[in-house]
Amino acid sequence: MTRLSAALRGLVTTVAALLAVTSLPAAAAPAAAQVRPDPRAPEDFVALRSVDATIIEEMRYVTAHNFVGERVDGYRQPLCILTRPAAEALHRAQTRLLRQGYSLKVYDCYRPQRAVDHFVRWAEDLDDQAMKAEFYPDVDKTRLFADGYIAEKSGHSRGSTMDLTLVRLPARPTRPYHPGQPLVPCYAPQDERFPDNSVDMGTGYDCFDTRSHTLDPRVQGAQRANRLLLKDTLEDVGLVNLPEEWWHFTYKPEPYPDTYFDFPVSAKSLAGRR
Repeated sequence: MTRLSAALRGLVTTVAALLAVTSLPAAAAPAAAQVRPDPRAPEDFVALRSVDATIIEEMRYVTAHNFVGERVDGYRQPLCILTRPAAEALHRAQTRLLRQGYSLKVYDCYRPQRAVDHFVRWAEDLDDQAMKAEFYPDVDKTRLFADGYIAEKSGHSRGSTMDLTLVRLPARPTRPYHPGQPLVPCYAPQDERFPDNSVDMGTGYDCFDTRSHTLDPRVQGAQRANRLLLKDTLEDVGLVNLPEEWWHFTYKPEPYPDTYFDFPVSAKSLAGRR
């Protein structure tokens, strides 16, 4: 009886301990296990297609055809998101260009901070040079920060900056990029570099090279004329060019000059908007 009583007492003690653990309130669960919802865009951010559906969208960072070589963090859908004033400025520019037989084409618009962080991690990984032959053929990867090609903050994250080009109408389809295919320098002649249905700007998009400077003296003739058509048209509607990148423009004055957003590029971030 003594051995049985001891065994029973031990069983009762074990059951009581288990009941005490399972009765702990849910709030005691580790905070790390809680899933936080993604941030949402402010009310004055819109999908560009809701303002002007005629502007062509080729959102490169949703694809693997970019200097990183893979889809970039935060890009969940091929969608151009901008502050409404920036989107309306593009609409005004598009109206003028359509009358001349051109369309705008955007490569990137609002860019979440998590995407910028992805760029930084990629730039710090000196072993990853898979896309060098196209996007930075003459730049040592150790120089990307010093030369200003990569930074820890981007104006794109404020919502009023976009990367874009011109397409002569009617627009031809662009052949899709297949990872692993041979790469050609972004400053090669247009008929040699990766095919793009845009006009010839002298370099491809995101070309880490001084030839990408809007007024680089080596870019002349039709290429320079195309750059100036884009620049002059966009400046007339309040968009300012970054001199180091012919494709980069910012609406001024910016609605959020000091705020860097991190909501994902997706329709869900704009749910409920018109």
